[in-house]
Amino acid sequence: MKKYDVVALGELLIDFTENGKSNQGNPLFEANPGGAPCNVLAMLTKLGHKTAFIGKVGEDFFGEQLRDAITKVGIDASGLCTDKEIHTTLAMVHTYPDGDRDFSFYRNPGADMMLNKEEICEELIKETKIFHFGTLSMTHEGVREATKEAIRIAEESGAIISFDPNLRPPLWSSMELAKEQIAYGLGQCDLLKISEEELEFMTGTKDIKEGAYKLLADYPNLKLMNVTMGKEGSIAFHEGKEVFHAPFLQENTIETTGAGDTFGACALNYVLENGITGLSEEQLYEMLEFANGASSLITTKKGALRVMPTKEDVETFISTK
Repeated sequence: MKKYDVVALGELLIDFTENGKSNQGNPLFEANPGGAPCNVLAMLTKLGHKTAFIGKVGEDFFGEQLRDAITKVGIDASGLCTDKEIHTTLAMVHTYPDGDRDFSFYRNPGADMMLNKEEICEELIKETKIFHFGTLSMTHEGVREATKEAIRIAEESGAIISFDPNLRPPLWSSMELAKEQIAYGLGQCDLLKISEEELEFMTGTKDIKEGAYKLLADYPNLKLMNVTMGKEGSIAFHEGKEVFHAPFLQENTIETTGAGDTFGACALNYVLENGITGLSEEQLYEMLEFANGASSLITTKKGALRVMPTKEDVETFISTK
């Protein structure tokens, strides 16, 4: 038996989210703990799973805040390193009226990209059922090497490999490099969560099904692929089956921060409970229904990591729709 259900590696940062204006008319920002991998882990922990994180923050106030935040939500922080020289990565999040976002990163450099392979906690990876990663830990050479080493350890220990490209163009020196590193991730993973924009970026087609089947042909290692389409819902592709589920749209959406991460966590939860092979169309629909419901709920909150819904919250929400 493995000690952990999911171990994730990647960025842990502060999302400064717009939160009204001051008396002088200046924008106010709330310092929310963020970073896709820990958002995923936070939801999994809320669903009762044992999780751990590997990453790096600065030896500063924000780094302390982040360590405290992930520990309080139940994520094992023993793999979180600190950097004495480089500050914690920050992101300014501008929210549009429809809840969509735009990011400005303070990461030149940022502590999350300073993780090196010598700092990887091998025991955490060897003791997990699923290893999860994205591409923000692949934008620069040192942390890219660390990520690939972690993937190697996970594969050797028999873990399921989960990947979410989570493409953030401003953080890449070139989009060619981004495409190259996403392709590497696609070649390593068993479980993929990819947005329609990322699918188009990698395949060159706006037709989601055409793009999906192109990826499945190019990467036969993919056992389960979930394509998220925002307000258009989601589609699961698995062993020749494709299953669509409509979104749960609601008027009280504030922002979409963490929606994709919440969805991804719910898919991981389903795989932990039901396996990653031999899933029926009914099971895939059930997985998407819960994931869509949970990701819809998180859009009614500011931030994500501290405010993930419970299983009961999601089931109650779905039952009313």
